[in-house]
Amino acid sequence: MSDFDLVLAGTVVLPDRVLEAGFVAVRDGKVAAVGMGEPPAARERHLLGKALILPGAIDAQVHSLSQKNQEDFIWSTRSAAAGGVTTIVDMPYDEGNLVCSAGAVKQKAAHAEATARVDVALYGTVNPEEGPARITEQVAAGVAAFKFSTFGTDAKRFPRIPPQLLYDCFSAIAPTGLAAGVHNENHEAVDAFMARVKAAGITDWRAHGMSRPPITELLAMHDIYETGALTGCPAHVVHCSLGRGYDIAAGYRAQGYEATIEACIHYLVLDEENDVSRLGGKAKINPPIRPRAEVEKLWRHVAAGNVTLVSTDHVSWSEDRKTKADMLTNSSGVPGLEVMVPLFVAGALKRGVPLHWAARLMAENPARHFRIDNSKGALTVGRDADITVLTPEPYRYDPAASGHNVVGWSPYEGMELPYKVSATWLRGQLAFDGTSVLAEPGTGRFVRPPATRILAGEI
Repeated sequence: MSDFDLVLAGTVVLPDRVLEAGFVAVRDGKVAAVGMGEPPAARERHLLGKALILPGAIDAQVHSLSQKNQEDFIWSTRSAAAGGVTTIVDMPYDEGNLVCSAGAVKQKAAHAEATARVDVALYGTVNPEEGPARITEQVAAGVAAFKFSTFGTDAKRFPRIPPQLLYDCFSAIAPTGLAAGVHNENHEAVDAFMARVKAAGITDWRAHGMSRPPITELLAMHDIYETGALTGCPAHVVHCSLGRGYDIAAGYRAQGYEATIEACIHYLVLDEENDVSRLGGKAKINPPIRPRAEVEKLWRHVAAGNVTLVSTDHVSWSEDRKTKADMLTNSSGVPGLEVMVPLFVAGALKRGVPLHWAARLMAENPARHFRIDNSKGALTVGRDADITVLTPEPYRYDPAASGHNVVGWSPYEGMELPYKVSATWLRGQLAFDGTSVLAEPGTGRFVRPPATRILAGEI
């Protein structure tokens, strides 16, 4: 009888290399062995030929509860499982409930464990009226990072954190070793450009990009990284649409500061002149989708190692919130959980970015960033057997036909993809078989950084 519960053989993607004719062996939900050559016997054994065997992706930026009675974990994690994403990191801006206290963190974690199909880590934040007073209690409750915004969409649900408060929050977070992620748009600059666009009477697809030109994003990035440099807090920009922004982050890292930066999949796939012009409100995202020239600049930064993480910033707004004639009145954000992995792998292979580097940006780096790399992020012995299999099956993405999304629309609809997610394993259990999501609500667990690492200041 074999010692292994599961063995998968194919092209195994590790954090530092790719094993052709490799295998991954699983025992008790953990990776037990990785190697090359003849795969060992197991109770369940799959010889997958040319399939890619990757670590389950960690989506660093998901908004599961932004719209009441809409998506929730039961649907966002269904999309995740179907997309090869085995852990989501959910944002703290839930409609009707800002996650800014230990009680709110615990309540949301319990809700996730009751309804999620894949694992869930959580961001915390602050109520501007309370300041940083509840940061420590949220760390104790298990948040994996904190999220703030230099721009305010809504005073209650998505508030602006002004410079002096951002400094105080970073100072409070610094001793814990957790990262502070920040939405990077300068509030005053956006207000001024927005007023200019409205005064000109521009309401079509052009309005959004014109209301948030590059200067609005780049000014905020300097504020964020300088605040991190002065407080000693790891500073993270949660989405950057501009090549110049990655230059800024690299400059701070060259000076010895922890300055990380995230590229959302939409900034690597969609462009303003072709996609925003075609999709209108269904391509409205903050910061905006930029011209194709910026898309290719971002890919050059991916190849150069200047991107820390790749994520979706996933949110499934109902269609009525995304199809208004006045571009500026549409909600911002798009769904992407089901296609991030195949989209990024396709883009990486097209541009010569190594598969192991693509996997690091979607798994190993997010695990390290959120301090959960003790159990997540790589096909490494001892870590959770979270595994995604991609097979070379060209297909056209149809979000309405897949059945794994609470909404039937996507800005990626109709795109041709060379690889398909054919299986997802969560802790050694089959969560998606290529057609159906098998993981039931409640399968997912709340994932948190080990308390001993936080208390010891190890991270």
